[in-house]
Amino acid sequence: MNRKQFLQMAAAAIPFGAAVALRAAATHIQVYKTPTCGCCGNWVKHLQQNGFEVSVQDVPDTTPYRKKYGVPEELMSCHTGIVDGYALEGHVPAAEVQRILRERPKARGLAVPGMPMGSPGMEAARTQPYSVMLIGMTGKATVYQSYPRKG
Repeated sequence: MNRKQFLQMAAAAIPFGAAVALRAAATHIQVYKTPTCGCCGNWVKHLQQNGFEVSVQDVPDTTPYRKKYGVPEELMSCHTGIVDGYALEGHVPAAEVQRILRERPKARGLAVPGMPMGSPGMEAARTQPYSVMLIGMTGKATVYQSYPRKG
């Protein structure tokens, strides 16, 4: 390999390396939860097991974070996460977090309202069907993905 070939390869590798670095940076999730919530900790473990780096901040009330990131009250749950500018309210599956980061819709984020049995962090033998809601920029929510009942 001569010097010219080496420099061409090095120049070609820079955009690839930058893309990898940006993708790795986008996998950090900041989670706001109350200190006594066990299911929130289980959701954090679910995210970590699926390749996300997660920072957790215990707060007395998650309402200010929901409001700051535009999550409507009717979609509230027990914790709020933030990933690359998107809000994650409640027990959002890691697959849907990965999907929103891949698709990049113009939206405030995702929500799983309430605490449905069978959602990540709320595992149980019997589950209930639930939907992951996409929160649009106006606050209107639409179904992003539905999960059926199991068991």
